[in-house]
Amino acid sequence: MRDNNEEIFPLVDEEGRVVGRATRGECHSGSLLLHPVVHLHVFNSRGEVYLQKRPEWKDIQPGKWDTAVGGHIDYGESPEEALKREVREELGLEDFVPERVGKYVFECCRERELVYVHKTVYDGPVQPSAEELDGGRFWSMQEIRQAMGHEIFTPNFESEFRRFFRSALDSQTEWT
Repeated sequence: MRDNNEEIFPLVDEEGRVVGRATRGECHSGSLLLHPVVHLHVFNSRGEVYLQKRPEWKDIQPGKWDTAVGGHIDYGESPEEALKREVREELGLEDFVPERVGKYVFECCRERELVYVHKTVYDGPVQPSAEELDGGRFWSMQEIRQAMGHEIFTPNFESEFRRFFRSALDSQTEWT
């Protein structure tokens, strides 16, 4: 499987207003065209966080562990619609209550994204898509602290988790 480089993404300003459109290939070519994405951090009631393993065929950060759900907003789609679609496609979840915790611009050498960050607490079954992911599992805060900085996680996950969930990382006890 491969990403569709002809898929159309909206281009946005830093407030999220659509200002144009471009293909996935253009957005991921180093052009730094700002395009929107949604992320969902899934915690369970024990304070563990679910992470997905990115498949080797992905064009960005293949084989690394990442936020439970992350996906591009399609042209003409709202962040809320995209979040529901991505969560259903990637983890098979329909019955969850997302809470938006923020938004920010993430930039690396290949792309620039306006990230809408959400979290939820969920204790039901998680069924990672065999087509989109190489699996996933819940991680304790101790496991995450120990793995940070060792190229196990995507840089985006590490910076975002520190930004929005630092108190969980800094705590010596598990977070709930």
